[in-house]
Amino acid sequence: MLSFARRRFLDGLDRRYIYGRVPLLHAIIFLIEMVIAARLAAKFNSYYAERPVLTTMVTNAVLGGVADTVAQLISGYRSQVPTREETDSDLISIEIHELDKRKPPAVGELDFASNRPPPFDFERLTRFMSYGFFMAPIQFQWFGLLSRTFPLTKKNPTIPALKRVAADQFLFAPFGLVCFFTYMTITEGGGRRALARKFQDVYIPTLKANFLIWPAVQVLNFRVVPIQFQIPFVSVIGIAWTAYLSLTNSAEEE
Repeated sequence: MLSFARRRFLDGLDRRYIYGRVPLLHAIIFLIEMVIAARLAAKFNSYYAERPVLTTMVTNAVLGGVADTVAQLISGYRSQVPTREETDSDLISIEIHELDKRKPPAVGELDFASNRPPPFDFERLTRFMSYGFFMAPIQFQWFGLLSRTFPLTKKNPTIPALKRVAADQFLFAPFGLVCFFTYMTITEGGGRRALARKFQDVYIPTLKANFLIWPAVQVLNFRVVPIQFQIPFVSVIGIAWTAYLSLTNSAEEE
């Protein structure tokens, strides 16, 4: 009974929009995640000093959840924006015949029944948060290895930073994408065939996009950011990147 009531409550939120465009449930979850992220940011130094790996894991999980929520928000918003043809032909007549059958929408809300977005995917959110959580220790060890292998010197810090970027992009980036698509496919219930299709369709384009974005970010990261903030910095900048991965992964799944 409790589960049914919760499901009805979430379904009700899924049907409501802010200004007829932004799904209300998506926005609420995003705000909750941002509050948690702000709390982590305020206490990060003290948490990191006590438990650096666990702090990095939790931070990665929260920021991964933010990124996927942003991706789901984008998908929900896109589905609510009518095309020009729909606007010309259906904007006036949309759902007029149903107004006498149900409660009118609240102010600022407008349902486009034919373009209703899918409900918020909590399982997908959990997959992204768990991936960030379990990937963080590997990133932690990798960044530590880079700092020990290519230490920055006061005389010429730029060359070691560029070496770190080259190693990160040509060694860890391809490996990280393999881990990402493999983890997502398996947790979605896909088998070898689905995994092979995903690598065939989206791995190389995603890796090319990675090479366009991340070298410049990592130069700044390795050159300026202290080591304890490097993974959180990557995760914060990576919100947009992870949202892109989420959209890419969900598009391939569809």
